[in-house]
Amino acid sequence: MADYELYYWSIPFRGQFVRAVLAFAGESWDEAGDDAISALMRGPVKKMPVPFMGPPLLIDRRKDFAIAEMPAIVLYLGETLGLLPAAPGLRALTLKIVNDANDVLDEMTLDGGRQMWTQERWREFVPRLKKWMSLWEDTGRRFGLTPNSGFLLGGARAGIADVVTATLWSTMTERFPRIDAIFRKTAPMTVALTKRVCAIAPLAELAAKARADYGGAWCGGRIEKSLRKVVGG
Repeated sequence: MADYELYYWSIPFRGQFVRAVLAFAGESWDEAGDDAISALMRGPVKKMPVPFMGPPLLIDRRKDFAIAEMPAIVLYLGETLGLLPAAPGLRALTLKIVNDANDVLDEMTLDGGRQMWTQERWREFVPRLKKWMSLWEDTGRRFGLTPNSGFLLGGARAGIADVVTATLWSTMTERFPRIDAIFRKTAPMTVALTKRVCAIAPLAELAAKARADYGGAWCGGRIEKSLRKVVGG
């Protein structure tokens, strides 16, 4: 039995950040599976490992502790596995980047599919997507990132901010070539960082497993279908 159990759907999306941090840290985990997630969500709150509305949810079996919400899970793993920077400012910036990534997912899915994408909505959103990309680019620029070297917050090696950044942009751009073209033009240093981090062996293996397990799926459902209608892929 692995040390962690992850409840997340059989798609990358938010769950992939948790998988990436665990893989980066050399940790093992089990996937509960879609049926178990559905059963848990249908059941009473008092029987949940931790009260939650939807996955991801992570159970740390060693500590008998459960936590939900992607940014909270990543913070928990960062704290317990010693992956966060020592300086308070850099720790806060790491959490900001995690929350920014979560916000990008919300915007890319129009708040979880409250609306569907149309060509007009996508056209209006592209400048905002470019601005999101520029946030990463300028953060890196301020902390010494260059097109060919360095990490997002100036560390000597990759940290959680880099893993989250690479997971966000690589998972999305691999599945949507038109978004990849925007990314390459808008944020070349972040593109280079993403490539370096994705080449780290555990993360490269995780990405290959995601392609094998989930194919070209990203967020799933009707919202992904509507996104593919406007951007292709």
